[in-house]
Amino acid sequence: MATEHHFEALLKWSGANMGPTTDYESYSRDYHVEMEGKPVLMGSAATPFRGNGSLHNPEDLLLASVAACHMLSYFAVCARSGVVVVSYEDRATATMRFSEGKMRIVEATLRPKVHVLPGTDMEKAVQLHGRANAECFIASSVNFPIYHKPEVG
Repeated sequence: MATEHHFEALLKWSGANMGPTTDYESYSRDYHVEMEGKPVLMGSAATPFRGNGSLHNPEDLLLASVAACHMLSYFAVCARSGVVVVSYEDRATATMRFSEGKMRIVEATLRPKVHVLPGTDMEKAVQLHGRANAECFIASSVNFPIYHKPEVG
C-alpha cells in the first residue's frame, strides 16, 4: 500500500444568494461539497450557530467519520483475525464545549453493537476494538479521546 494518499473536495457556499456576510445574524450558513464521482453533500452550520438543522453540519460529519473509520478498521482486524461480523450498528456521541479558551470537540464515545457468528471468541471480538482504534486513520488524526463501549453478541 502507498505511504501517502490524497483526497480532494470542492466546497461552495450555496447561501450567497441570500446575501453577503454583512452581519453575523443574517447570512446563510448553507454550503455544499463536491467530490468527483460522488453525490453532492449538502451542509450548514449546527443550529446553535444559526445553521439549517435539516442539513449535516461539520460536527455531525466529524462524529460520523470517527464512527465509520472505527467500524471499517474493526472489520479489517476482525477479518484478519477470523472473527466473522454479521451485523454492526453504533450510536456514537460527541461532546463540544469550551476548553483551553476554544469551542471544541472534547470527546467522543462509540457504542458499537456487534453480532458475530455463533461460536466466536467473544472476548477476542471485544478486544479487537482496541486494535481497531489503533489502526483507525481518523482516530489517529484527532486530538480528543475516543471512548469505546462495545457490546458483542
